[in-house]
Amino acid sequence: MNRHPQELERFTPRERINHWLVAIGFVLMALSGLAFFHPAFWPLVQLFGGGVWARILHPYIGLGLVILFAFLFVRFRSLNGLRPGDWEWLKRIGELLKGGDRGMPPQEKFNAGEKLMFWALSLCLLLLALSGLCIWRAFYSLPVEIVRLASLVHAALGAAMIGLIFGHIYAALWTKGAIPAMVYGTVSRAWAKHHHLLWYRRMTGN
Repeated sequence: MNRHPQELERFTPRERINHWLVAIGFVLMALSGLAFFHPAFWPLVQLFGGGVWARILHPYIGLGLVILFAFLFVRFRSLNGLRPGDWEWLKRIGELLKGGDRGMPPQEKFNAGEKLMFWALSLCLLLLALSGLCIWRAFYSLPVEIVRLASLVHAALGAAMIGLIFGHIYAALWTKGAIPAMVYGTVSRAWAKHHHLLWYRRMTGN
């Protein structure tokens, strides 16, 4: 696929497909999980063929999500290490939220906020998987005390992860050009230079 000379590839087709499969998996996991979280959400089980099927499918959806996210984690973990410039960026995030992003410290492919989101989601998903395994008693049985504690932790982590995802979506909508980058894979050189100067320099040699 030929790119416009003023565009840079931000995400490969494989990375974009992986991202959107993770997004679909998360939506399915959240909807089925919410159905068990509170009676008000119980009608959501109809999306999965009823309560029994929702209960059967939820752990398998979660397992699939963990596997898909693992590919993203392996691909992007080296790009999400926090550096001294990232901590300075975080100290001045108030300026960014007020629209004063011109003087922010230059960032690599992912800014400090995106890096923190990456690690927070990774940790939440790991703990969700571990607590979910304690609850999933189709093939083994654990003491009821452990199951109850795991259920509480699982519900709290699920709520936290939903909040993180909403934050992720909001940030993507707020940063004009971020969503098209994950849809089409490219960004303009001007966008890259403005939002991710260090990455822009590395990609262009400027």
